[in-house]
Amino acid sequence: MYTDLEGKTALVTGSGRRTGIGFAIAEKLAESGANIVISDLAGEEGDTTPGAISEMEAMAQDLADRFGTDALAVDLDVTDPGSISRAMETAGSRFGQINILVNNAGAALGVPNEVKNYDESLWMKTIDINLHGVFRMSRAVFPFMAGQKGSIINLSSRAGKVPPLWNGAYAVSKAGVIMLTKVMALELAGEEIRANAICPGLIMTDMQEMRINLEAEVFGSTFDAQEKELATRVPMGYLGGPEDVASLAAFLASDASSYITGQAINVCGGQTMEL
Repeated sequence: MYTDLEGKTALVTGSGRRTGIGFAIAEKLAESGANIVISDLAGEEGDTTPGAISEMEAMAQDLADRFGTDALAVDLDVTDPGSISRAMETAGSRFGQINILVNNAGAALGVPNEVKNYDESLWMKTIDINLHGVFRMSRAVFPFMAGQKGSIINLSSRAGKVPPLWNGAYAVSKAGVIMLTKVMALELAGEEIRANAICPGLIMTDMQEMRINLEAEVFGSTFDAQEKELATRVPMGYLGGPEDVASLAAFLASDASSYITGQAINVCGGQTMEL
């Protein structure tokens, strides 16, 4: 736990699924005493599927009940400036300021596919969510961080450093997130706002399960066999979990990392090692 996070406010995009990295980060920050804004593209009112506003509100209440912090759920589409403005206005009215922004919302549309056959609209949509969404949210949060120390944490990916097969738009967008993080870190250092990126490797999330199922179908295999095959590519021998990413996010949000900015840190069990 990081006691310096007590009373601070964190907005986490793409956190509307209990099994996802976003909610794991929100949970870890709440455990350290931070107020939380859970935000995601919500389903229809009364919908009980993950990502529905009713489910997001229940998740926010769960954090408040367990950790004694304040928590809010907002509908947020990171591709829509109007939606972003409404979400920021709601969060600002509730908390006054935002100390931590976690840009976690992401998608991989139109996969598996090669660049030569990629549907252009799905390519553009993937990049709009993953890269331009980070730009829009970061720009929108600056007024709420002004005059105080702030931390922006962008979820990139190992795919932003090492290109995967048949997932080009995702890889390109995540590489862009790394450079955008560096640009923001340089520009905002004088304002005491830090920006860092996290680059998860093979993490068992809903998206990863979808990928494993697709690969199992393509290669005529099973989910379990494909998961075991993926694990052989990781020096530590297994796929990580959302909590592994969340632990690093909490560190980057806290004063324990006060001299760290502009970095793209791998969480991949040793799969990617760099000088």
